[in-house]
Amino acid sequence: MEEGFKNRIILILGILTVIFFIGMVSSCNDARKQKSSRDKEMAARLDLEEKMNKSGQEKAATENKINALSQELTKEQAATETTKKALLEAQVVNDSLKKEVIKLTELKEKLEEDLKEALVTGKSGRARR
Repeated sequence: MEEGFKNRIILILGILTVIFFIGMVSSCNDARKQKSSRDKEMAARLDLEEKMNKSGQEKAATENKINALSQELTKEQAATETTKKALLEAQVVNDSLKKEVIKLTELKEKLEEDLKEALVTGKSGRARR
């Protein structure tokens, strides 16, 4: 019996060894799959992180451009306002000069009429003498 008992123990140990061996191979296979999955996830995370950094840099560059354009727009608006004020002043001066020209033209016409009258009066006064 002892021999049968030893054979059974050897058989049981052999079966347990095969079961443990299969379990170890299965565990190693699962670990390899998990490592592969983790590596893929890390690669995806790194790609996303790079994209985030790139988009952050693009956002910062775009914000800088927007700020520069806003400042330029403000300067242009100030220059436009200054130009408008200068144009209004020039129009006021122009209107004033037009009024002066009209007044001078009227005075010239009046003086010409007075001169004609004086000449006519002077000629008729000479003719009487």
